[in-house]
Amino acid sequence: MTSQQSQASHLQLATFAGGCFWCMVKPFDQWDGVHAVISGYTGGHVENPTYEQVKTQTTGHLEAVQITYDPSLISYEQMLELYWAQIDPTDAGGQFQDRGESYTTAIFVHTDEQRHLAEASKEALVQSGRFDKPIVTPIRDAAPFYPAEDYHQDYYRKEPEHYKQDRAVSGRDEFIEKHWK
Repeated sequence: MTSQQSQASHLQLATFAGGCFWCMVKPFDQWDGVHAVISGYTGGHVENPTYEQVKTQTTGHLEAVQITYDPSLISYEQMLELYWAQIDPTDAGGQFQDRGESYTTAIFVHTDEQRHLAEASKEALVQSGRFDKPIVTPIRDAAPFYPAEDYHQDYYRKEPEHYKQDRAVSGRDEFIEKHWK
């Protein structure tokens, strides 16, 4: 086994739906130990869906990010903390300006350990009293993940001005500032 193969065998996956996947890439992409953040679709019943199909809200898929990370450098618990701080976990109808099932939140777990950690972090958030409404973000089993089209990947880098503008009008940053800072 080469050192590259050995390193790759230690990598793990984390999958989070948090509304528009464009806004979910950058917060994870900038951490040591994160090897890749892929925008895509998961949780639905259509194989290899396109963005056009998913946005019709008929595929059951959520926009999500799948993160490949090294748990010796960043833990799943840290990933969960970062995830919660990017979303409104009380909104069952979408996230911020993006409405509909494909923009809802979910934690997709790949292992029993991830399930346990996700459930514990959700319960800690409930107990914190940070929100006056119920936490509705579900914890689901990981499902097939379909990478989104190339133009959706690393959008914050490819289209920085459009990304900033979209974030500015979404209400996400104001929510994060109010509830998480």
